[in-house]
Order: sequence, then structure tokens, then C-alpha cells
Amino acid sequence: MSIKGLDVSRFQGEVDWERVKAAGYRFAMLRAGYGDSTVDEQFRRNASECNRIGLPIGAYWFCYAATTENAAKEADSCIRTVSGYRLDYPVCYDIEQASADYIEKQGVSFTPALARELVKSFCSRVESKGYFAMFYSNQSFFNTYLGTALTKRYAFWYARYTDTFDGTDCGIWQYTSTGRVPGISGNVDLDLAYVDYPSVIRRAGLNHLSGTAPVPPHGPQYGPQYITYVIQPGDTLSRIAQKYGTTVDALAKLNGISDPDKIYAGRTIRVPEKN
Repeated sequence: MSIKGLDVSRFQGEVDWERVKAAGYRFAMLRAGYGDSTVDEQFRRNASECNRIGLPIGAYWFCYAATTENAAKEADSCIRTVSGYRLDYPVCYDIEQASADYIEKQGVSFTPALARELVKSFCSRVESKGYFAMFYSNQSFFNTYLGTALTKRYAFWYARYTDTFDGTDCGIWQYTSTGRVPGISGNVDLDLAYVDYPSVIRRAGLNHLSGTAPVPPHGPQYGPQYITYVIQPGDTLSRIAQKYGTTVDALAKLNGISDPDKIYAGRTIRVPEKN
């Protein structure tokens, strides 16, 4: 199964979203912004229009952070930007060679270890706000700096421009940057989603789709905090419960699981955050 989508930023100008939807595109990833707090000048219009016509969206934020603290601040800026809109798809951190080049110019040595820590910092902050986290990169940068371990923890949006998917473990594949779509002038990135993210996110109770308030700040006075966990091959609910210091019944109730013996690899569930 694959779901046809696209991603846009200010470089696509004013998009006619009704024509995009009529052409058969079923989701859009919108650039919300980049760096400390710069909002993409087309994001609010894009998000409002997609929400108005019922086209599911996610959002992404481009990495210019040189430290894990700044990556968390970028996540905060992203969530502030997107929180007024309905998001049925993930909140994604876009980290690639331009990020590395910028960080090197700040006098910071860009290493694989730093790259991975930046992704973890952004994504964990996104999760702490009650949103589904993802990261994005292209094949070369992914192989050089990130590696497959991150895909076992966070959803991955993978860029590789070719006619044939190479089987990389990802939830979304960006397969071209030169797509042509009715309602958009010029080239646009095109994507295929291999995961039904609206269903996954809704089942997990994330992205505040139920209208619940954002997750409160950390601290014992605020009660338990939760993160998302991707079920791995061979996992049992009992093993996951033991790992996160809870019970099978509590996990099943939290995630709406009617039969604890029937969980499948790739599903995302909520688990208590370790202190």
C-alpha cells in the first residue's frame, strides 16, 4: 500500500490546494519554518487551506541547530507554529547537508554523533508536546551521518530520487523533486507514504486530534508523561511493559488494545517516559 502525497514550502508560492486534492493527492507535508524561529511565509496559508478542504497534512522544520539545546528550541518553535492547525501526519525534523554546512560555519565540528543527537533532541521534544515525531534526510546524508538505528525509534522520511524504491526502512519516500502537479507552478517534491499515519496517530492519541490540551511541562506535579514507541519484530506487550515500568493492562488500556497477544511490528504505541 502507498499513499500519494507531496511536500511544499514558500518556493512553490501560492498553491491552489483544491486543484491539488482533485488531482488525487492525499496528503501534504508543509514546511513550517527553519532555525530558531523563522516561520515559512506560506505555511499559515497552506495549513489553513488544507484544513479547510480536508487534505491531511504534516509539517517539517529545517535544522540549523548546532547544539541539542538549540534543536529542542527549534522543536518548540515548530510546535508553536503548527499548534493551531489539524495535523494528521507527523511533525518532522529536516536535517541534511545544508544543515551540516551551516553548523560547520559556526565553528562546530559536525559529526555523525552530533547529527544523531540533534535528531533525538528535536524528536523527543516534539513527543513531549504530544505530537508524532519523524525525521527527514536524503540517502547520502542518512548513510554518512544518521544510520539505521534511528529508524527503529523514530519514523523516517527518506529522499532518494529514482523510479524504483530501494526498500529502505521508512514511512514516507520522497522520490522526485521535479514533479508537476495541477495547482502548483513549477517543480514540486512528490512522496509516497507506506504507513497510514492518520490512523496510527489517531489510535495513539497524538497530535491533539481529540481536542485535548497540549501535554503539560515535565515534573512529578504534572502526572505521568508519555512518548511514542514503535513495536519491533518479536516484541510482546509484556516485554514492553516491563521495559517501561508499567503493566500489560495499563498499556492495553492506554492504547486501546483489545487483545494484548495480537500486536504487530511497525505499530506505534504510547508508553510512559522513563525518568
